[in-house]
Formats: sequence, C-alpha cells, structure tokens
Amino acid sequence: MKKVGSVLALAGLFVMSTTLRAQFADAVISYNSGSGFAAGFTNAPAALGAPTPGGGVTPFAPPFAKNQIVSLGAGGSLTLQLNTPIMNNSSDPFGIDFMIFGNTFFALSGTTATGALGGNNTGTTRVEVSADNVNWFTLNPALAPVVDGIFPTDGTGNPLVAVDPSLTASSFAGQNLAGVRSLYNGSAGGSGFDLAWAQDSLGNDANLAFADYVRIDVLSGKSEIDAISVVPEPTAWALTLIGAGLFFLRRKS
Repeated sequence: MKKVGSVLALAGLFVMSTTLRAQFADAVISYNSGSGFAAGFTNAPAALGAPTPGGGVTPFAPPFAKNQIVSLGAGGSLTLQLNTPIMNNSSDPFGIDFMIFGNTFFALSGTTATGALGGNNTGTTRVEVSADNVNWFTLNPALAPVVDGIFPTDGTGNPLVAVDPSLTASSFAGQNLAGVRSLYNGSAGGSGFDLAWAQDSLGNDANLAFADYVRIDVLSGKSEIDAISVVPEPTAWALTLIGAGLFFLRRKS
C-alpha cells in the first residue's frame, strides 16, 4: 500500500507540475503598444508564463519591472496564445474561466487600503477570445471588467484561483495585508473573465466551448499586463490536490 501511495503521490506531483506550467500564455502572436503607453515597458514576452511571484509582490506593491509587465496605450493590442485551452466551464468557481493580471494596486492610508486603486489602469479595455486565431469573439463589455482594473496581484497567492468577483475596491477599505489576503481566500488576484460572455459581431452569444487565444485591446487610457492564467479543469485540479496530499502525508509517515 505504501508503494501504491508513493506512485500516486509522484503521479500527482507530475500532474501538479505539468498543470502549473501549462496554465499560462506561452507565445506572443502580436503586440502593438498604441499611444500613451509607459515608455520602456514594451517587452511583450513579459506577459508570458505565470504572474510575478514572491513575497515582495503584494496587493499594495505590484509588479513594476520591465521584465514583469508590458504596457498598452490607447489603440494598443496584445494577442497571446495559451499552453492550455480556456474551457467554458460553468462549474468553475464564480463561473470564472481565466484571469488577467496587471500592475494595479490598492492605495494605502498608513497600513490599510483606502478603498481606491492606484496605477495606470485608466480608461477602457476590450477582451477578445478565439479558438483558431481566425474567428474572434468579444467578451460582453457590460460584464467584463477593465483589464488591470482589479484585483491587484498577490505574489504568494494561487494564480489559478479566482477572487470573488462580487468584491469591489471599496470592499477592501480599511483592510491591512492580512485582511486583503483573507478576502482573496488564497487567490493571487487578477481580473476574472468567463467564456460564456463571448459574443459575435451582432452581439449574439457565441456559445464558444474553448479558446486558445486571448487579445487585449486598450480603447482609451492605458493598461499594463503581467500574465494570463487559466482555471484548471476539475479533473486535473483534483489529481493535483490528491498527489500533493499523498506526498505530504508520506513525508510525515
């Protein structure tokens, strides 16, 4: 039994490792900086891979280096291809299928959030999705949040877990870092999006089952992009948790 547990643990860890590597964008298809972008922040591959990790990145102290974020000004666009398709899964927590991370942050008064956001997340954005990089569908702008608008990145959180989208910036007023993390409930933040919001050019539901490409358009103002993460399929997520649990139980035995 111990041997079986070891095999399952190793298999689970392999799934965990593979899943964590595969849930982010892995290729830049196109990048146009637009007008009014942050000078020097034009390294498009900075948006590949996981959002910036580490204890130095908090909802009060966002990613800021040129190798961490890429800037888009008005008229700018960034198209990314994903390692793992985004699946339209209504059973995903809060219905969120993927997250986009930027460099917005909670403004501080002393050590607590004021309920306002700081950063360059001014203006409006549009998010488009595609399964083939040919046919594109816009996520309903009445439902889709502004990219780099909320929720600020927490480098110690899980980038595959969504924050409750019913929360707003004012929900965090008066919260210190521990309070913000409590409301995040283990998430690394990021603006959450649902493929069910995809519409065709006439505004009709696209009924898109999955997407391999995401395009971020800045219509006005500017936004900074750190990463895109894909919510794992339930089976892969369950195997990940089982494998990790068996591994740690075995270490204790």
